[in-house]
Amino acid sequence: MADDERIESLRGRLSRQGEEALGKLAEELVGNPLVNATVARALEARERAVAAQEAALGAMNIPSAADIERLTRRLRSVSQRLEGIEDSVDRLDDRLGPVAELSSRLAAVEESLGGLEKGLGSIDRRIAKLETKDEKLVARVGETARDVAALRKALVPKSASAKSASAPRKRRAATKKT
Repeated sequence: MADDERIESLRGRLSRQGEEALGKLAEELVGNPLVNATVARALEARERAVAAQEAALGAMNIPSAADIERLTRRLRSVSQRLEGIEDSVDRLDDRLGPVAELSSRLAAVEESLGGLEKGLGSIDRRIAKLETKDEKLVARVGETARDVAALRKALVPKSASAKSASAPRKRRAATKKT
C-alpha cells in the first residue's frame, strides 16, 4: 500500500509540474510579439484561403460549406413553419368536423324537402281536380233541384203543393218547440 501511495504522490507531483510548465510556456508564447504576429498572419491567410475557395467554388457553380450551412438553416426554418401550418390545419379540421357533418345532414334535409315539395304539388293538383269535380257536382245538384222543382210544379196540382209545402214548415216548428 505504501508503494501505491508513493506512485500516486509521484504521479500527482509530475502532473502538477507538467501543468505549470505548459502554463509558463503558453504565457511566454502569448507574450512573444513574434509568435502573436505569426499566429495573426496564419489566421489571415486561412481567411483569405477560405474566401478564395468560396470564390473558386462559386465560379464553378458549386456551393461552399457556408452556402450549404445557410441552406440547411433555411430548410430547418421552413420545415418548422410547415409543421406549424400542418398543426393549424389539423386543429381547423378538428373544429370543422362537426360542421361537415351538419352540412351533410342539411343536404339530406334539403333532399327530403324536395321530395315533400313534389308530394305537395301532387296533392295540390288532386285538390284542384276535386274542386273542379265538386263545382260540377254542385252545378248538377242545382240543376237537379231545379228539375225536381219543375217536375213537382208540373205534376202536383196547386192545392196539393200548398199542403205539401206547409207540411215541412209544421214539422220544423214542432221540432223547434221540443
